[in-house]
Amino acid sequence: MVAAENDGRILADIVTTNEVAVHFTTEVMAFFAIMNPIANSSVFMGLTGEMDGKLQRKIALRSVLVAFGITAFFAIGGREIFSLFGITLPAFRVAGGVLVALIGFHMLQGNHSSIHKSSDEDNEASKESVVDIAITPLGIPLLAGPGTIATAMNFTAQSSFVEIVRVLAAFGLICVLTFLAFLSGQWFERTIGQNAIKVVSRLMGLILAVIGVQMLLDGIRGWWG
Repeated sequence: MVAAENDGRILADIVTTNEVAVHFTTEVMAFFAIMNPIANSSVFMGLTGEMDGKLQRKIALRSVLVAFGITAFFAIGGREIFSLFGITLPAFRVAGGVLVALIGFHMLQGNHSSIHKSSDEDNEASKESVVDIAITPLGIPLLAGPGTIATAMNFTAQSSFVEIVRVLAAFGLICVLTFLAFLSGQWFERTIGQNAIKVVSRLMGLILAVIGVQMLLDGIRGWWG
């Protein structure tokens, strides 16, 4: 009897561990697809290519810290934001799903979505200040754009504290990878080439479109149910 209970407890622990691993992997893939560190490294090099290595590292670090801070704010305060504006979770998932799927669609076409692309005016103005480059266009909207924020809020909307920490850990991991990709921008362009980077962007666009559709279906299911 005791042995059977122990076996059942072990099996339940294994199932729970597998579920956590699947959720964490899904979150990592979602953030990786929407932030697209490899393709965005080209944008980073375009803005900082003429600067010295120390200044590039400083800008790269600030940009990912800004992105993490903004996304964490909305991820943690998602419930309060919903309550303040009278937003239901199904409605947010429908809107967020459409937004994320739209970004993925543009990436599949080989284009930068205007939702996550800074304007030419922002790019020109940001070249005049290191702080501006880190905040905009790199931190916002390139990394922490509406799609990134919507994805994070969707993952944490009805989550426990532990689950929110897991989502932030997944996003933090992608921020670290983005920082490394920014510093390796020249290596990516020289080793992989622009064509390969475009292929990766399209693959990320496909993943992002599927995630967006899933968010949309979850929202419709929640509203219908």
